[in-house]
Amino acid sequence: MTKCISPLSVGDVAPDFSSTDSTGTNRSLSEFSGSKLALYFYPKDNTPGCTSQACNLTENYSELSKHGIKIVGVSPDSEAKHIKFIKKYNIAFELLADEDKSVHQAYGVWAEKKFMGKVFDGTHRTTFLIDENSKIVEIIAKPTCKDHASEIISGFKL
Repeated sequence: MTKCISPLSVGDVAPDFSSTDSTGTNRSLSEFSGSKLALYFYPKDNTPGCTSQACNLTENYSELSKHGIKIVGVSPDSEAKHIKFIKKYNIAFELLADEDKSVHQAYGVWAEKKFMGKVFDGTHRTTFLIDENSKIVEIIAKPTCKDHASEIISGFKL
């Protein structure tokens, strides 16, 4: 498995967060207490990899739900961009608008990246699998976008 840049490890208590979803509703980790949560960070709506990942999770949403797994995506995009993305691809779960990158920073996934010779700060695509007691049970660094749902199910050892 690829090493994660985040300082968090399996067994750690997941950091609490507070951010708005596409409807403007404030969401936090505590509302998922008692549920399995796949909190996935992705760079940007409507890009090929991010679209593939969101569509894979949507296509497998009923299977994930059957296992009691809630899905929440997080990117630095605005609520308005999320609304368009959700409508265009019929995304079945909520996306958090982390424009101030506070959730990214709490999970350690906003960091330096390199692409085509350029160095910049950005989102490192990472998924945190969090159990019913808010403990991190798996960290999927660099998930396979087209098969992410099966990685999540395997990560929860279901």
